[in-house]
Amino acid sequence: MCFFDQHRFACGDWKWGHFRQHCNREYRTGETCGMKLIMQTVPVSQKCKLCDKIDTKQRRRSAEEDRIARWKREGSKFRASIDRSYDLIKSLDREIYDLRNELKGRFLDVAREKKYYDAQDVHDNMVWKLAMAK
Repeated sequence: MCFFDQHRFACGDWKWGHFRQHCNREYRTGETCGMKLIMQTVPVSQKCKLCDKIDTKQRRRSAEEDRIARWKREGSKFRASIDRSYDLIKSLDREIYDLRNELKGRFLDVAREKKYYDAQDVHDNMVWKLAMAK
């Protein structure tokens, strides 16, 4: 259980930072045991990369909707452009959906790992108590 910094973004997402301290399990220089614990949390005022991508795609989608509304007001001479913009909006919607699912998956993975480690701690405590009782 080696210690690392944690960077927490404004959107609630986080990422691992720099390595800070070895644990008792790992004695080799430059190596870690594989289990990461948080030494300190560093707040970051900006959003994570996934949220930035989602925001960018939403702005682009909004701009396409504005263009379609403008073209519709000007008449029917932009029919091909309107159709192309609808196709672009459909693809942007799909990309936004995929990015949101990826973000949701990251949060679910953390929850699954936490449940695994909590169950592992319960198991280790039971084994330790049984060993101490003997």
